[in-house]
Amino acid sequence: MRMKRDDVWMRMAGMLALVAAVGCSTAYYSTWEMLGKEKRDLLRSNVEDVRDDQQEAADQFESALDRLRQMYDVDAGELEDVYDKLTKDYDKSKERADDLSDQIEKMDSIANDLFDEWEEEIGEISSADLQAKSRQKLSESKTAYARLEQSLRKSEASMEPVLTKLNDNVLYLKHNLNAAAVGGLEAEAANIEADISSLIADMEASIAEADRFLQTMPE
Repeated sequence: MRMKRDDVWMRMAGMLALVAAVGCSTAYYSTWEMLGKEKRDLLRSNVEDVRDDQQEAADQFESALDRLRQMYDVDAGELEDVYDKLTKDYDKSKERADDLSDQIEKMDSIANDLFDEWEEEIGEISSADLQAKSRQKLSESKTAYARLEQSLRKSEASMEPVLTKLNDNVLYLKHNLNAAAVGGLEAEAANIEADISSLIADMEASIAEADRFLQTMPE
């Protein structure tokens, strides 16, 4: 009986999960190659994932920023609802930030493996002219990737202090659910708004850098 395509993909996905779990990169890449995916294909896919995760994280931080601004326009009786929503915004922002960091690490690992393989294969080229051309392409690709990684690491580093300040305000509001407490938060929240706005700008720059890098890669 012929196995359905969905069943094949499910089994292959299970194999990939198992390989990833035991940490064998050679087997991991070999399994993907069985599916017609080279390291360059995996890198493109992961850069796209990181770009999309950046956008989702930026949107979530934007939501948290909007919630902070709304906090000063509510009556004391509505503060409990504002607190609940701000807490959810924080939790989602933290989750998005953690997912993005994980995805960046995965992307970086694949990129380094790709460049190592590329470097090794250059040594197998007998033509000095083709060796030089391939090495030039490798150098250009490394430079393009370095710009992307630098941009991503900058926005990644900006997330933690923003999350810390946001959490501080969530906890303060929890402990002081009254209008006076909100008034005391206003000055601190202004700093958070500036931090979040700067973080979103960094993320948008990283998204643009990811798009530029993807344009250098073949489909």
